[in-house]
Amino acid sequence: MAEKLKVGILGGTGMVGQRFIALLENHPWFQVSLIAASPRSAGKTYEEAVGGRWKMDTPMPETVKNMVVMNVNEVEKVSAQVDFVFSAVDMTKDEIKKIEEDYAKAETPVVSNNSAHRWTPDVPMVVPEINPEHMNVIDFQRKRLGTKRGFVAVKPNCSIQSYAPVLTAWMEYEPVEVVATTYQAISGAGKTFQDWPEMVGNIIPYIGGEEEKSEKEPLRIWGEIRDGVIVPAQSPVITCQCIRVPVLNGHTAAVFVKFRKKPAKEELIQKLRDFKGEPQRLGLPSAPAQFIRYLEEDARPQVALDVDYENGMGINVGRLRQDTVYDYKFVGLSHNTVRGAAGGAVLCAELLKAQGYITGKTV
Repeated sequence: MAEKLKVGILGGTGMVGQRFIALLENHPWFQVSLIAASPRSAGKTYEEAVGGRWKMDTPMPETVKNMVVMNVNEVEKVSAQVDFVFSAVDMTKDEIKKIEEDYAKAETPVVSNNSAHRWTPDVPMVVPEINPEHMNVIDFQRKRLGTKRGFVAVKPNCSIQSYAPVLTAWMEYEPVEVVATTYQAISGAGKTFQDWPEMVGNIIPYIGGEEEKSEKEPLRIWGEIRDGVIVPAQSPVITCQCIRVPVLNGHTAAVFVKFRKKPAKEELIQKLRDFKGEPQRLGLPSAPAQFIRYLEEDARPQVALDVDYENGMGINVGRLRQDTVYDYKFVGLSHNTVRGAAGGAVLCAELLKAQGYITGKTV
């Protein structure tokens, strides 16, 4: 087997950083060789830096426990030891933009879970099954940055994963209007019930910035590269409400859709079951074999039963039925910290490796 690529995790002590570390244990292509975090964590072992804040269901991998955490701000020092990095840093948006570009300029590819660069015109924001061709904008980004191998690529917001893939599968029927309400897990805020006891038995009808992301980001994913930048699609029009609910993992969406063309229910279900993308064709390590699963039972999908479908990388859909105001309505479910965060970024990195954008530094 070829030697694994050396990976650094920026912001490795937070919940998404922890998820990266858990997902990359025994990965066939990537090896976590470095963890970087804030100066207050730097110099400690990873186990010391995390302390009692390990939030994954699986134990902390033995391979990282005694790894000495580096200072994320020491860009050149970190870059010298890795082939590429995943970014889950907890900083202001402007600080994230700068540090991710600094790593790119140090010839270290950055695959980011953060939102800071999602609207940078020459930064690809990709769901690998939907818009893998957007990675081609990296060639233009490298010209702007003056880099040969460094770049920034991002994955979109966790909230859209439970409905944007569904709408993509139905694009030939030309959806024109979408109303979505998302019911979002507390891990999306980096919390557990221990951290956030006031969420037990409660909902909060506001998540800062989430509704705008949920309405606009799918349009960028469905856009096209034109003159070296991503130009967002103009339709469908999406309006969204985002609600925090007392669930640990799993974002559920209740969605209404109006189509220009009028498909039958059976056609829509078959499109979901048949939908495949580049990750499935390439057989990427983290790709779900069945990307979208349709569940016939009236009371599905459920977080308790379905959130871990395809190791958290698949999308669950149910309750598709005709509507009295719109054409159809359905319920979608996705795992917000796996498909919606770290797992989606790992799949992006696998795609970038397959496309030749991420290589070993000696290559």
